[in-house]
Amino acid sequence: MSESANSKVRAKVWVTPEQVEALRSACYAIGADYLQQRNEAIVVTMYDTGLRVGELVQLNVELLRNNNSDLYLPTEIQKDYPNENSPPPVTLELADDTSRLLSAYLTNRWKDSLALFPSRSADRISEQGVRNMLHKVADEAGVRPYKIDGSRGDTSDVTPHTLRHGVAYRMMNVEEGNTLYDVRNRLRHRSIQTTERIYDHLLKV
Repeated sequence: MSESANSKVRAKVWVTPEQVEALRSACYAIGADYLQQRNEAIVVTMYDTGLRVGELVQLNVELLRNNNSDLYLPTEIQKDYPNENSPPPVTLELADDTSRLLSAYLTNRWKDSLALFPSRSADRISEQGVRNMLHKVADEAGVRPYKIDGSRGDTSDVTPHTLRHGVAYRMMNVEEGNTLYDVRNRLRHRSIQTTERIYDHLLKV
Protein backbone atom coordinates (compact mmCIF):
# COMPACT_ATOMS: atom_id res chain seq x y z
CA MET A 1 0.00 0.00 0.00
CA SER A 2 1.33 3.46 -0.92
CA GLU A 3 2.05 6.11 1.70
CA SER A 4 -0.88 8.23 0.50
CA ALA A 5 -3.28 5.28 0.59
CA ASN A 6 -1.92 4.23 3.99
CA SER A 7 -2.53 7.71 5.41
CA LYS A 8 -6.22 7.47 4.53
CA VAL A 9 -6.79 4.59 6.94
CA ARG A 10 -4.73 5.92 9.85
CA ALA A 11 -6.50 6.93 13.03
CA LYS A 12 -6.86 10.69 12.68
CA VAL A 13 -8.44 11.58 16.01
CA TRP A 14 -8.34 10.00 19.49
CA VAL A 15 -8.91 10.73 23.17
CA THR A 16 -6.66 10.27 26.19
CA PRO A 17 -7.56 8.62 29.51
CA GLU A 18 -7.87 12.05 31.13
CA GLN A 19 -10.35 13.14 28.49
CA VAL A 20 -12.40 9.99 29.00
CA GLU A 21 -12.57 10.75 32.72
CA ALA A 22 -13.92 14.19 31.80
CA LEU A 23 -16.54 12.57 29.57
CA ARG A 24 -17.59 10.27 32.39
CA SER A 25 -18.04 13.18 34.79
CA ALA A 26 -20.00 15.17 32.21
CA CYS A 27 -22.52 12.32 31.92
CA TYR A 28 -23.87 13.42 35.31
CA ALA A 29 -24.10 17.10 34.40
CA ILE A 30 -26.60 16.85 31.54
CA GLY A 31 -29.70 14.93 30.55
CA ALA A 32 -32.38 13.15 32.51
CA ASP A 33 -31.19 11.70 35.82
CA TYR A 34 -32.24 8.17 34.89
CA LEU A 35 -30.12 8.24 31.72
CA GLN A 36 -26.91 9.49 33.31
CA GLN A 37 -25.56 6.19 34.61
CA ARG A 38 -26.48 4.51 31.33
CA ASN A 39 -24.51 7.16 29.44
CA GLU A 40 -21.45 6.64 31.61
CA ALA A 41 -21.76 2.88 31.17
CA ILE A 42 -21.80 3.33 27.39
CA VAL A 43 -18.68 5.53 27.47
CA VAL A 44 -16.81 3.18 29.78
CA THR A 45 -17.80 0.01 27.92
CA MET A 46 -16.73 1.41 24.57
CA TYR A 47 -13.45 2.76 25.96
CA ASP A 48 -12.65 -0.55 27.66
CA THR A 49 -13.59 -2.91 24.83
CA GLY A 50 -13.10 -0.85 21.68
CA LEU A 51 -16.50 -1.94 20.41
CA ARG A 52 -17.79 -0.41 17.21
CA VAL A 53 -21.04 1.47 17.70
CA GLY A 54 -22.90 -1.03 15.53
CA GLU A 55 -21.77 -3.78 17.87
CA LEU A 56 -22.49 -1.84 21.06
CA VAL A 57 -26.14 -1.22 20.21
CA GLN A 58 -26.71 -4.94 19.58
CA LEU A 59 -25.52 -5.99 23.02
CA ASN A 60 -28.01 -7.87 25.17
CA VAL A 61 -27.74 -8.26 28.94
CA GLU A 62 -27.30 -12.01 28.51
CA LEU A 63 -23.95 -11.45 26.76
CA LEU A 64 -22.44 -10.36 30.07
CA ARG A 65 -20.92 -13.37 31.79
CA ASN A 66 -19.16 -14.27 35.07
CA ASN A 67 -20.78 -11.60 37.24
CA ASN A 68 -20.39 -9.00 34.51
CA SER A 69 -16.63 -9.48 34.28
CA ASP A 70 -16.69 -10.88 30.71
CA LEU A 71 -18.48 -9.81 27.55
CA TYR A 72 -19.30 -12.49 24.99
CA LEU A 73 -19.52 -11.35 21.37
CA PRO A 74 -21.15 -13.87 19.04
CA THR A 75 -20.26 -13.79 15.37
CA GLU A 76 -23.59 -12.33 14.29
CA ILE A 77 -23.15 -8.99 16.08
CA GLN A 78 -19.56 -8.40 15.03
CA LYS A 79 -18.57 -6.45 11.95
CA ASP A 80 -18.05 -8.80 9.01
CA TYR A 81 -14.65 -8.95 7.38
CA PRO A 82 -14.56 -7.78 3.74
CA ASN A 83 -14.28 -11.36 2.50
CA GLU A 84 -16.02 -14.69 2.97
CA ASN A 85 -14.58 -15.24 6.45
CA SER A 86 -16.73 -14.29 9.42
CA PRO A 87 -15.11 -13.23 12.71
CA PRO A 88 -15.18 -15.98 15.34
CA PRO A 89 -17.06 -15.56 18.61
CA VAL A 90 -14.90 -13.92 21.24
CA THR A 91 -15.03 -13.24 24.96
CA LEU A 92 -13.58 -9.93 26.13
CA GLU A 93 -12.38 -9.65 29.70
CA LEU A 94 -13.69 -6.40 31.19
CA ALA A 95 -11.73 -4.11 33.46
CA ASP A 96 -12.77 -4.22 37.11
CA ASP A 97 -14.05 -0.65 36.88
CA THR A 98 -16.19 -1.51 33.87
CA SER A 99 -17.58 -4.60 35.58
CA ARG A 100 -18.51 -2.67 38.73
CA LEU A 101 -20.16 0.12 36.76
CA LEU A 102 -22.19 -2.27 34.61
CA SER A 103 -23.32 -4.15 37.72
CA ALA A 104 -24.47 -0.94 39.38
CA TYR A 105 -26.14 0.24 36.19
CA LEU A 106 -28.07 -3.02 35.77
CA THR A 107 -29.22 -2.84 39.37
CA ASN A 108 -30.45 0.74 39.03
CA ARG A 109 -31.58 1.08 35.44
CA TRP A 110 -35.06 2.43 34.88
CA LYS A 111 -36.11 0.06 32.10
CA ASP A 112 -36.02 -3.73 32.06
CA SER A 113 -35.12 -4.78 28.53
CA LEU A 114 -33.22 -7.55 26.79
CA ALA A 115 -30.94 -4.90 25.31
CA LEU A 116 -28.09 -3.79 27.55
CA PHE A 117 -28.60 -0.15 26.62
CA PRO A 118 -32.23 0.92 26.05
CA SER A 119 -33.19 4.45 25.11
CA ARG A 120 -35.84 6.78 26.42
CA SER A 121 -38.27 5.88 23.64
CA ALA A 122 -37.18 2.38 22.58
CA ASP A 123 -35.96 -0.88 24.07
CA ARG A 124 -32.60 -0.47 22.30
CA ILE A 125 -30.56 2.70 21.76
CA SER A 126 -29.71 3.45 18.12
CA GLU A 127 -26.28 4.13 16.65
CA GLN A 128 -27.29 7.76 16.10
CA GLY A 129 -28.52 7.94 19.67
CA VAL A 130 -25.06 6.95 20.92
CA ARG A 131 -23.41 9.52 18.65
CA ASN A 132 -25.76 12.28 19.77
CA MET A 133 -25.14 11.45 23.43
CA LEU A 134 -21.36 11.54 22.98
CA HIS A 135 -21.52 14.89 21.22
CA LYS A 136 -23.54 16.40 24.05
CA VAL A 137 -21.30 14.95 26.74
CA ALA A 138 -18.13 16.05 24.93
CA ASP A 139 -19.53 19.54 24.51
CA GLU A 140 -20.36 19.72 28.22
CA ALA A 141 -16.88 18.45 29.14
CA GLY A 142 -15.10 20.64 26.62
CA VAL A 143 -13.18 17.62 25.35
CA ARG A 144 -11.24 18.38 22.17
CA PRO A 145 -9.61 15.17 20.96
CA TYR A 146 -6.07 14.94 19.60
CA LYS A 147 -5.48 14.86 15.85
CA ILE A 148 -2.87 13.23 13.66
CA ASP A 149 -1.47 16.61 12.53
CA GLY A 150 -0.71 17.63 16.11
CA SER A 151 -3.69 19.96 16.46
CA ARG A 152 -6.80 19.52 18.57
CA GLY A 153 -10.22 18.75 17.18
CA ASP A 154 -13.60 20.11 18.16
CA THR A 155 -15.98 18.58 20.66
CA SER A 156 -18.04 17.40 17.69
CA ASP A 157 -15.09 15.15 16.73
CA VAL A 158 -15.76 12.93 19.75
CA THR A 159 -17.48 9.90 18.23
CA PRO A 160 -17.71 6.18 19.03
CA HIS A 161 -14.74 5.57 16.75
CA THR A 162 -12.76 8.28 18.53
CA LEU A 163 -13.17 6.21 21.69
CA ARG A 164 -12.09 3.09 19.77
CA HIS A 165 -8.94 4.87 18.61
CA GLY A 166 -8.46 6.00 22.21
CA VAL A 167 -8.26 2.35 23.26
CA ALA A 168 -5.27 1.86 20.96
CA TYR A 169 -3.64 5.07 22.25
CA ARG A 170 -4.10 3.94 25.85
CA MET A 171 -2.77 0.45 25.23
CA MET A 172 0.35 1.69 23.42
CA ASN A 173 1.17 4.84 25.37
CA VAL A 174 -0.25 4.51 28.89
CA GLU A 175 -0.39 0.83 29.78
CA GLU A 176 2.84 -1.16 29.93
CA GLY A 177 3.69 -4.34 28.09
CA ASN A 178 1.22 -4.18 25.20
CA THR A 179 2.22 -4.84 21.62
CA LEU A 180 0.42 -4.17 18.37
CA TYR A 181 -0.75 -7.78 18.56
CA ASP A 182 -2.50 -6.99 21.85
CA VAL A 183 -4.18 -4.00 20.21
CA ARG A 184 -5.17 -6.17 17.25
CA ASN A 185 -6.74 -8.76 19.57
CA ARG A 186 -8.65 -6.17 21.60
CA LEU A 187 -10.00 -4.34 18.56
CA ARG A 188 -10.50 -7.60 16.63
CA HIS A 189 -8.89 -6.56 13.36
CA ARG A 190 -8.77 -9.13 10.59
CA SER A 191 -4.96 -8.99 10.49
CA ILE A 192 -1.99 -7.42 12.25
CA GLN A 193 -1.33 -5.47 9.06
CA THR A 194 -4.64 -3.66 9.55
CA THR A 195 -3.60 -2.69 13.07
CA GLU A 196 -0.23 -1.45 11.84
CA ARG A 197 -1.74 0.66 9.08
CA ILE A 198 -4.22 2.32 11.42
CA TYR A 199 -2.17 2.77 14.58
CA ASP A 200 1.59 2.54 14.05
CA HIS A 201 1.90 6.35 14.24
CA LEU A 202 0.36 6.41 17.73
CA LEU A 203 3.55 4.83 19.07
CA LYS A 204 5.28 8.12 18.24
CA VAL A 205 2.77 10.39 19.95
